[in-house]
Amino acid sequence: GSHVRSDVQANSRGWGISQQLPLSPNAACALTAASKSKEKVPARPYGVCDGVCTDNSQCTQPCPPDTQGNMGFSCRKKTWHKITDTCRTLNAVNIFEEDSQLVQPFEDNIKISVYTGKSETISDMLLQKCPTDLSCVIRGIQQSPRIPGNIAIIVQLLHNISTALWTGVDEEKMRSYSTIANHILNSKSISNWTFIPDRNSSYILLHSVNSFARRLFIDKYPVDIPDVFIHTMGTTISGDNIGKNFTFSMRVNDTSNEVTGRVLISRDELWKVPSPSQVISIAFPTIGAILEASLLENVTINGLVLSVILPKELKRISLIFEKISKSEERRTQCVGWHSVENRWDQQACKMIQENSQQAVCKCRPSKLFTSFSILMSPHILESLILTYITYIGLGISICSLILCLSIEVLVWSQVTKTEITYLRHVCIVNIAATLLMADVWFIVASFLSGPITHHSGCVAATFFVHLFYLSVFFWMFAKALLILYGIMIVFHTLPKSVLVASLFSVGYGCPLVIAAITVAATQPGKGYLRPEACWLNWDMTRALLAFVVPALAIVVVNLITVTLVIVKTQRPAISNSMFQEVRAIVRISKNIAILTPLLGLTWGFGVATVINDRSLAFHIIFSLLNAFQVSPDASDQVQSERIHEDVL
Repeated sequence: GSHVRSDVQANSRGWGISQQLPLSPNAACALTAASKSKEKVPARPYGVCDGVCTDNSQCTQPCPPDTQGNMGFSCRKKTWHKITDTCRTLNAVNIFEEDSQLVQPFEDNIKISVYTGKSETISDMLLQKCPTDLSCVIRGIQQSPRIPGNIAIIVQLLHNISTALWTGVDEEKMRSYSTIANHILNSKSISNWTFIPDRNSSYILLHSVNSFARRLFIDKYPVDIPDVFIHTMGTTISGDNIGKNFTFSMRVNDTSNEVTGRVLISRDELWKVPSPSQVISIAFPTIGAILEASLLENVTINGLVLSVILPKELKRISLIFEKISKSEERRTQCVGWHSVENRWDQQACKMIQENSQQAVCKCRPSKLFTSFSILMSPHILESLILTYITYIGLGISICSLILCLSIEVLVWSQVTKTEITYLRHVCIVNIAATLLMADVWFIVASFLSGPITHHSGCVAATFFVHLFYLSVFFWMFAKALLILYGIMIVFHTLPKSVLVASLFSVGYGCPLVIAAITVAATQPGKGYLRPEACWLNWDMTRALLAFVVPALAIVVVNLITVTLVIVKTQRPAISNSMFQEVRAIVRISKNIAILTPLLGLTWGFGVATVINDRSLAFHIIFSLLNAFQVSPDASDQVQSERIHEDVL
């Protein structure tokens, strides 16, 4: 916990206990003087900024009466929005139960009980006044409002206690500690965590509770300390146990039904314990939402957060999470809280079983991973319709591509007699071959269960899917360049060997460079793969852009090419008869129908799925347009040659 302690001290931003809440005679005089000055100076309006609101401007306002601290505002769209809040009522005097009746800290005629000795913090005084059970601050804390400044003070207090008490944590101390934590874990306080200046506060709280519970000594009987927003259980285990489990049932907020969570330790794992040891588990129904609010992360915890403190010999546990939101549209991810990087990590757990009601995860507790939960992914849209469309379309596409390549082999000598036809069919064959390889590797990747169980295989499959789909696009781009070459360069031609080398450099060289750089830049930091599938990561490293950007850029260039072909093939009619107009429309329609799949223009609809990734309709249309994509067959090749004749 040393790194957490230093972070807290470095980021206290004006409300850290050790700096802001001393108790000494000087402090009493300063507080009395401040009270007298308040009678002479009218209070400034609070919650309202006086200055003109211009975008990105900021201001600071005093807190409401009877509180200390200030509120920070930022102007967005001509409106002031609160961004920080250090307002607090708690201090080193009124937090203690016996002093709460003597002190009215922010009113006239303040009376302060002055303790002799040096300046002390709340945690120092707490360990002096009630070291046996830590109960002397409970009443003062429970009576305090759950405003941001008070929350920050209590977090700091819990952290200081967890670092000061290295031994001697019994059930009574744990009960008092849980009661204090329960006050700020209340579901009504979640929104106030957003305004605490130190964004580290939420995971400092989680780390502090786990650290304190790690020192809990369990004697003869199991420990069960239930609170509304934190529930602690502990017991002793040995190798002769048949198995252990903890079952929690808690409300996520004041109105919802209870959700359950279970920690299961198998008999096979218990055999690894050499002597009687203790196991402690803590359930939090609201800490997931608090982490999301304070860290401003775009993730949603969809169950209880379960912390486990185990002997080092136990390497695997099973966790069963009942889902809060039982929607089937989003995939569930099993995660562990990484205590060093302070984020949810999918590498800590793997999914064993899932249905609409619950998820079963197998996790590996360690010093890095103590707390576990399930995430509701915002990016995955699952549908049986999409699955059927994808696999049926891929099957038809693979069969058609094999047929196309077979036809090319049979008629190659007849259709490649001229230089232009040779280059054209080189493009067609390579489009078909790379698309065939991409489809095959796509199926291989889909059958791998995920990065956790088949990590090396998943990396390889993702690399080849990325490489070959990029090759498809770059060969379609080469085809478009060949068409543009025919349109714009009529009299000056390049040698055939130069053109072939250029086509292969574009078709295979560019994709290989992009795919290699992507895996080399992101894989060392475990940011190459998605946690739930064998495909390029988006949330951590935006590796997916290495496919999306080149693909959509090529679609735009190819669209321009189609437009030029349409303009070029509009031959002026000798007469303005209806028959000539119909022939022109038919010719243009044929050109569009052939060039659209040949140049990959249907992939442009992928923009819609990027803009609105939750729309099932967009995903179905995109799958229909592209899963059935095949290279031109013999009749399409004839039409393609006619297009070239029209262009030239």
